[in-house]
Amino acid sequence: MSLLKLTVIPASRGKALILTRGQRVEVINTRGTQVLDTWAFNAEDMCEAMSMEHTRSVNSRIYAQVGDVLSSNRRRPIVRMVQDSSPGRHDTLLCSCNRELYKELGCTEYHRNCQDNLHEALGELSLIPPFIPAPLNLFMNVTVASDGAVVRKPPASQPGDVVQLQAEMDVVLVFSSCPQDITPVNGLACQPSDTHYRVLLPESRE
Repeated sequence: MSLLKLTVIPASRGKALILTRGQRVEVINTRGTQVLDTWAFNAEDMCEAMSMEHTRSVNSRIYAQVGDVLSSNRRRPIVRMVQDSSPGRHDTLLCSCNRELYKELGCTEYHRNCQDNLHEALGELSLIPPFIPAPLNLFMNVTVASDGAVVRKPPASQPGDVVQLQAEMDVVLVFSSCPQDITPVNGLACQPSDTHYRVLLPESRE
C-alpha cells in the first residue's frame, strides 16, 4: 500500500505528527474553506522552528508556492512545498489566533484557538514548545492593498484541494483547523470544518 491512513483534523482542533527527513504529508482541504495553521519544529531541537519572517526573506514573497523552501529561524530548510492543487494563497503574514484575539472580538467565554490547539497537539506527544512561532496559514487568503492594508478574504481553495509538504529534516509538524467562526477567514458561512492529512510513502510520489 502506498499511503498510510487518512487522519482527520477535527474542526477547531489540532494534530501533531513526526516526519523523518524526506517524508511527505498531503494536507486535504476537505470542504475547501478551512484554514490550517501549520508549524514545524526540528525534532531534535525544538528551539529551531519554521519561521515566516525568514521564509519571506529567503523567498522574497509573502505567499508560499510550490518549490519554495520554508526556512527555520536558523535560516535552514525545514519544510518544502512540493505540490499544491489550490490557487496558491497561503498566508505568511498573520499570527495564530489566541484567547486574547477572541476577547477583542467580543467573546466573554473561552473560545478554542490555534495557539491552544498547538499546545494540546504537542501535549499528546509529551512535547512542550519553547516558544510560539508565527504559523504558515495554509489556504488562508490574505492580500495586501496598495495602501499597505492587510485584507482577510474567504479561502479561494475548493473542496478536495491538497498541499504536499516534504520534511527537509526530522520534524514535528502541527496542524490546527482554525476555530475562527466570527470573521470569514474560514469561508462566508464562518463555520470551521474537518480537514484531513495522510503521510505518503516513497512509492506514492510517482
